[in-house]
Amino acid sequence: MPKTTNRKTIISWMMYDFANSSFANNVTTFIYAAFFTKVIAENEIIGTALWSRGVGIIMLVVALLSPPLGALSDQGGYRKRFLIFFTFLAVIFTALLYFPQKGQAIYALTLYIIACICFEMGIVFYNAFLPDIAPPERIGRISGQAWGVGYFGGLLSMAILMVGFVSAETPWFGLTKETHAHIRATNIGVAIWFAIFSLPVLFYLPAPPARQTGDKLSLAASYRRILQTFRELQRYREIFKLLLARLVYNDGLITVFAFGGIYAAGTFGFTFEEVLFFGIIVNIAAGIGAWCFGYLDDRLGGKLTIQITLVGFVIAAIIAVLPPELFRLWIEFALWDTGRLIGLFVDPNQSASLSAIQSFIFDKKFQFWIAGILVGLFAGPNQSASRSLMGRFVPQNKETEFYGFYAFSGKATAFLGPLLMGVITQAFGSQRAGMATVGLFFIIGGLLLRTVDEQKGIRMAREKMPTETDA
Repeated sequence: MPKTTNRKTIISWMMYDFANSSFANNVTTFIYAAFFTKVIAENEIIGTALWSRGVGIIMLVVALLSPPLGALSDQGGYRKRFLIFFTFLAVIFTALLYFPQKGQAIYALTLYIIACICFEMGIVFYNAFLPDIAPPERIGRISGQAWGVGYFGGLLSMAILMVGFVSAETPWFGLTKETHAHIRATNIGVAIWFAIFSLPVLFYLPAPPARQTGDKLSLAASYRRILQTFRELQRYREIFKLLLARLVYNDGLITVFAFGGIYAAGTFGFTFEEVLFFGIIVNIAAGIGAWCFGYLDDRLGGKLTIQITLVGFVIAAIIAVLPPELFRLWIEFALWDTGRLIGLFVDPNQSASLSAIQSFIFDKKFQFWIAGILVGLFAGPNQSASRSLMGRFVPQNKETEFYGFYAFSGKATAFLGPLLMGVITQAFGSQRAGMATVGLFFIIGGLLLRTVDEQKGIRMAREKMPTETDA
């Protein structure tokens, strides 16, 4: 499929981010994740452990399916069909999450696992369209704008669900709070949102043609092609190094996404309403970050953009796991004299106002607000720049296959982050101890990313990739 700057095509592609972010925000990170651990599971510790195992299963299955289905998609021209198929399944199983109730943890987790696998697989085929629809000089900003649009979609859907179901005195459609129907119904809302705003992809996104190779179309043949491509990756060493670095730092980000709402509720005492409001603010920060960094991506390059975000993540992780007493000491050290700083904006004679502001700054929830906003500000740029950098490295006509490896790098060991957090949480009886593990993934991933030569990777992508016939 030739590269295009068709505005309708690009907007249609971006709308899928707008559609699927409702699932990522409301099911995976905020509403349903917290609801599962606090209500459906026996208690928060057991709920956190079960959820971590569920996320691990999802990552493992997606890692195993992505490369072969990507190869099959490129060979048979099935990219759009697979995107629509997995989107449809994700919508159905998301709606089914309405039915599990308190005590039915395994039932609920099984439905979530299937829905999330389909959601993740849809993203594999969605990402593969980026190199085709975006010219090289604009790939960073188009990827960043799509992430920005996606965060706005997540924000808007969350606000609607918050007003209509979670925070409403009388939830829509007369749903009762006694059986938590008003919380469970948010999954149906997510499914409807996901389905409606995915329609532009169905109608306006062009399907790439099949690649004629002479091979029989089958999953077994796809695995053989994957082995061939994996051997060819030796020639595309910068892709291999990028995927290795992402394999590590994405583990930390997946853990934050999977347990952000759970951590806020369990460690910092956030209510459902506060978790939702927190999610809204974080989405605003993430949308702004993704949109702005998209332009920096095209100017500075994807590698440097990712490195900046990893530094931000490490700082956020340190803030999130500090005991409240140490956080207060850190703030006082950083500001030297909090009262004097605040006094620049507040009349010192208004002691009540000054005291209220100081109490707000030193409240333990404020600590998580700072960490969460930092994560939000850099999460969008990190994912967007990773996607666009891969797009710059990918050889033509193997987009989905290589993005299958991209998904593999994000999922192959992604169970380690959630699993490690679950194990540490149980071992120490503390979510704070579990969350402390994510910083290691960001640091190690950043060190591996330093070995990537971005300009060399771009040059290699423009050269003709050898085929089995050439060999």
